[in-house]
Amino acid sequence: MREKTWETPCGTIHYWINDRTDNRKLTLVFLPGLTADHRLFEKQTAYFEGNYNVTVWDAPGHAASWPFEFSFSLMDKAKWVDGILRSESLDKPVIIGQSMGGYVGQAYAELYPEKLRGFVAIDSAPLQRSYVTGVELWLLKRMEPVYRHYPWRWMLRSGTQGVSTTEYGRKLMHDMMMTYDGDLEHYAKLSGHGFRILAEAMEADLPYRLQCPGKKSRVHHVENIFSQIQRIFLP
Repeated sequence: MREKTWETPCGTIHYWINDRTDNRKLTLVFLPGLTADHRLFEKQTAYFEGNYNVTVWDAPGHAASWPFEFSFSLMDKAKWVDGILRSESLDKPVIIGQSMGGYVGQAYAELYPEKLRGFVAIDSAPLQRSYVTGVELWLLKRMEPVYRHYPWRWMLRSGTQGVSTTEYGRKLMHDMMMTYDGDLEHYAKLSGHGFRILAEAMEADLPYRLQCPGKKSRVHHVENIFSQIQRIFLP
């Protein structure tokens, strides 16, 4: 996998992609969740890169994609995913998003329904407004002070122990969180901004319909990819 960059008005995004790509193949786009980075999918990208076009990013403001201005929206992130794919002359993406990555995938589906070939959400919920209350939206937009005043050692412990049932998974999350060790302000802004743009995307009250192609062969192919992803996440 090669590390490359994509320039935006807010900063530079770092992403990784196969050494060789082939537009005749499906493209698997792995999108990590909030505060995680491309390492979250290291086993998945290694497994699939020989048979598919594979790309994964450090999301805006995360890890190598820093510094970055926190003035973007969830839709901006989806547009940047599309820009990266176009720059690589790739289409037919299957978006595989974990948590916040799944919300970016739904935003992509809203903007580019004709392009999306498959969608896999891991620990994400629907973006439709009907799934959240007004109080929940109010709270989501005010999470930065919570993170700013939460002791880092407690956050590191709960964030590491609460996300995985395996030692590998817990160590991986610990390593990713340690990217922000000593910079709680960055971590708080990153988390607070992520929850805020999520709330704003829900408040927009858009359809967020998933309209992936319905051909049986294509659906079966995507389901096969999903089953392989599950086996890697849950050995």
